[in-house]
Amino acid sequence: MNQSERQLYLIKYLLAEEERYEKMPVPESEEERFRLLRSLMNVRPPRVVSEEFLGVQDEFLKEEISSKGITDIAGLSPIEDGIYLWRGDITTLKCGAIVNAANSQMLGCFQPCHGCIDNAIHTFAGVGLRLECAEIMSEQGFEEPTGKAKITGAYNLPCGHIIHTVGPVVRGVLTDGHCRLLESCYRSCLEIAALNDVKSIAFCCISTGVFGFPQKEAAEIAVKTVRDFRKNHDIEVIFNVFTEKDYTIYNGLLG
Repeated sequence: MNQSERQLYLIKYLLAEEERYEKMPVPESEEERFRLLRSLMNVRPPRVVSEEFLGVQDEFLKEEISSKGITDIAGLSPIEDGIYLWRGDITTLKCGAIVNAANSQMLGCFQPCHGCIDNAIHTFAGVGLRLECAEIMSEQGFEEPTGKAKITGAYNLPCGHIIHTVGPVVRGVLTDGHCRLLESCYRSCLEIAALNDVKSIAFCCISTGVFGFPQKEAAEIAVKTVRDFRKNHDIEVIFNVFTEKDYTIYNGLLG
């Protein structure tokens, strides 16, 4: 199969899973078909799929990620000892683990094609990630507390693992409680990475999107927590940013 054939196979498989999608038309253009495929994956509940589907999905997603260009930590230069600053798409980053800013359900974003990092990571990892997360949460028996972390496989992403953490939601005035919870997110991710012998970890800007944590204060907490942890642990850390503003903030704090 080529990419177009794989894409069409995956769409038809997912449409056939739900009777309500039976008459949904498949777009002509590959760009619109990709949006449909991503949407179907985003809204799909965690459940088992066929081995054939997984094989086609994995080939499709790995090719999609490869076409975006993979960045290996080995090719990056540190901005200070053991710490890197990199602006780009975290789903294309090859390192020990990437951090996902999750919600308390820990099942990924169910909003079709939403722009959050949770949606992107689950989309390009594939449907197996949501199933693993569901199994972890079912065993836990309650929603994930803010400030804690869980580790999963990376599936089709070029990193080794995904570490999921739930950041604090800030509505109104930033409090010491918010700051302590965000610090706990970074520390919990670093601790679970160390326990699993992860040698490098890439952090997104936890809680600074729809969760409303001020970017500058969040970056200050992130940098301090990482520096403190690295005093006693040999782990490389990448601060992954997506916006020019975040890049400027971190660049001013590091080095």
